[in-house]
Amino acid sequence: MDSLIYGNHTAVSGFILLGLTDDPMLRVVLFVIILCIYLVTISGNLSTIVLIRISSQLHHPMYLFLSQLAFVDMGISSSVTPNMLVNFLRQRGTISYFGCAIQLGSAAFFGTAEGFLLAVMAYDRFVAICNPLLYSTKMSTHVCVQLLIITYAVGFLNTWPFAICFHSLLFCGSNRVNHFFCDFAPLVELSCSDVSIPVLVPSLTAGSIIVVAVLVIAVSYIYILITILNMRSTEGRHKAFSTCTSHLTAVTLFYGTVTFIYVMPKSSYSTDQNKIVSVFYMVVNPMLNPLIYSLRNNEIKEALKRELGRKVLSW
Repeated sequence: MDSLIYGNHTAVSGFILLGLTDDPMLRVVLFVIILCIYLVTISGNLSTIVLIRISSQLHHPMYLFLSQLAFVDMGISSSVTPNMLVNFLRQRGTISYFGCAIQLGSAAFFGTAEGFLLAVMAYDRFVAICNPLLYSTKMSTHVCVQLLIITYAVGFLNTWPFAICFHSLLFCGSNRVNHFFCDFAPLVELSCSDVSIPVLVPSLTAGSIIVVAVLVIAVSYIYILITILNMRSTEGRHKAFSTCTSHLTAVTLFYGTVTFIYVMPKSSYSTDQNKIVSVFYMVVNPMLNPLIYSLRNNEIKEALKRELGRKVLSW
């Protein structure tokens, strides 16, 4: 059932997701590719969490935040990928009104949490490099837990404007969403009610959070760069740079795609380009983060070798 009577209008009770393509053969190919990406995402991020959990050498704030980043990445990918995979195998991709609300809310929650968590990780690197003697005090377990609570609280708070504004929209015409998931912008385009406030409120809340997170990251790395340039030891500089490279790569990938999707004027790119970048943001990027950190972090590689060696010896 796609509609119900609402006053003098017919309000939709479900949506049709147009997805990435109408070509049946291409849909099968994309199903296989994205299924493989999703499996790598879940296994890679879950392995990161387990490795950090069981390796005492990785029980440091940086790796605590990295394990949370892995959890959030699984949440971002799982909020859209399973439904997208199912819709690849259907003639018509559908999602219920309630399912759309859940998908929109979970994507907003995990996306916001990741953006803020990257800012927390930048602050952690700032303290480690610029104030190493005070690191154990400033980044104690109590402080780390507080930072994580704030991170998830910000994600939760940013979810509410999207949820409330979504439920305030009246859909009484077409229910065909030109996307592969329930993103807010294409849903607003379908609404037949006044969208001035529903568009403004989420933009203000999400925009404010992005500005704060980007400022924390920018200021942290300005101080980190100044500190590194003032180091006399070449080895010290190399070590400091190496601890930041992975995080900077993750920040660039995340905020680069977010800027393209949500900040750049809509007239500067097509809907198809938006879909492709959204796939990278929601599906591919969560797979890349564990690979980036594992390939560029010597401590993780050494911990992995130790644990694999123990498993082999136990057999």
